[in-house]
Amino acid sequence: MKVAIIQSALVWENPQANRENFEVKINSIEGEVNLIVLPEMFTSGFTMNPAAVAETMTGETVMWMQTLAKANKAAITGSVVIEEGGAFYNRLLFVFPSGEVQFYDKRHLFTLAGEEKQYAKGGEKLIVEYQGWRIAPLVCYDLRFPVFSRNAEDYDLLIYVANWPSKRIHAWNSLLVARAIENMSYTIGVNRIGLDGNNHEYNGQSQIIDALGQTIVAAANSEGVFITTLHKNTLTETRERFHFLNDRDSFSIKD
Repeated sequence: MKVAIIQSALVWENPQANRENFEVKINSIEGEVNLIVLPEMFTSGFTMNPAAVAETMTGETVMWMQTLAKANKAAITGSVVIEEGGAFYNRLLFVFPSGEVQFYDKRHLFTLAGEEKQYAKGGEKLIVEYQGWRIAPLVCYDLRFPVFSRNAEDYDLLIYVANWPSKRIHAWNSLLVARAIENMSYTIGVNRIGLDGNNHEYNGQSQIIDALGQTIVAAANSEGVFITTLHKNTLTETRERFHFLNDRDSFSIKD
């Protein structure tokens, strides 16, 4: 599966400007890719003012993602602020090339920023079935909670979309490698760069890691589109050689 991750600065609380920016970057991709990954809250930045930017599932951003997914024959994923049933969600959208949309609402809300005061908590993990791959897409702070991220579903690819600030980037880099190793899964982390409306700095470090924790793609602190191909047979061979997942514990999560 050919994957493109897009690392970019975000225009604070300006969905139209961010859509235009990402559309240029998506349209700059040469040749076909199968999956395009955008950051967390890619239309707004990590805002605690959801009413200013919230959309619905029939709003402009969902339709924009559907249009681009169809035109590029590629799935597109990233999170946006969605209002539904009188509540706001930090919702990861996975849009298939057909236009079908599946979603995951962020479970672990970032209490350090007061996210739990503005957004409703999600519940279930989403496992996406796409082109013979099982994909588990999660959002930012979920990265710190290995039990929820645990590969109990035999997924092949773990994705974290994020707005992870520079001052805690060591944790981002360390935990992405840990999640890849413990789950024996390809792992993608897509972060943003630049300053947000609260003057928090982000230095990217988006990356793609293999099932043994080796870095395949490292975006450092540069803006751009980074492309690589993930190989299912390589993953299968690694898991057959090292049977670590056979020894994992079985458990259930209770709130």
